[in-house]
Amino acid sequence: MIVDDSKISCAMLAGSLKKTNFEVCATAKNAAEAVQFYAERKPAVVTMDMNLPDADGIECSRRIRAIDPDAKIVMISAMKDASLVAKGREAGISAFLQKPINTNDLIDTLMILCQSKVGKVAVLRESYAKPFARALQQGLFSLIGVHSEVEVELDERHFLDVSGIAVIIGLTGYPVGRAIVSMEAETMRKFSMIMMDKENIEDVTEEEASESVEESANIIVGRGVSNINDVFKDKEMRITPPGTICGNNIRIASPKLTTFCIVAKTRIGDISMNVGFAEGD
Repeated sequence: MIVDDSKISCAMLAGSLKKTNFEVCATAKNAAEAVQFYAERKPAVVTMDMNLPDADGIECSRRIRAIDPDAKIVMISAMKDASLVAKGREAGISAFLQKPINTNDLIDTLMILCQSKVGKVAVLRESYAKPFARALQQGLFSLIGVHSEVEVELDERHFLDVSGIAVIIGLTGYPVGRAIVSMEAETMRKFSMIMMDKENIEDVTEEEASESVEESANIIVGRGVSNINDVFKDKEMRITPPGTICGNNIRIASPKLTTFCIVAKTRIGDISMNVGFAEGD
């Protein structure tokens, strides 16, 4: 349900949701309508504008939460200062987004709030794996100027086989897990040659190649974590120092993790990120 007295804002939100599994069940232009529509239709989540004709968004949220203490409300406002967020938290608002809204951030937020309805794997894919996929694609372009096509698939194996290099980075906070950036040895050398602005692969030592990939992986995974933290303020993730393994036929176990294989297809070869999240609540 959308609560906003601006027809333009409502149309923009509805347009952003057309490409998702979310549907707008009601649109309220003031607090009175919002409370009435919520009681009648019990939406899974409410997007709430701060400025309404008859009450502000915080007061409207209080009235909705009085009807349903479990109501999921996302505050969408031009302002997002600490005082507003604190007052919103007191009123039971679940998340905060600032105008203009990034569609991916909106979808990520709605998915995590509705996770009990859409399922655990879907939530992890949309809210956590896909931000890492965007970070991989953007990071490869900013670091070495390489365009890529990125695919995200659920990986139901409990291990990862690598030949070449694998950079392992732990994820702490919520959810706990780990990310592994890997590529074949030839791709590693090409990657490092471009990153270090060398003319030939032979100009790059094995140590330089390994260190280049390790530093890049740390940057890319860090960006993925930042993408997530920008949306979910109360569940901050952090990364641990990277560990690097080089060799052939390396098998890395991933027991009790829900994992996703993210593959960036580039002109220098496939660059993979395997992201796993601990099972359990």
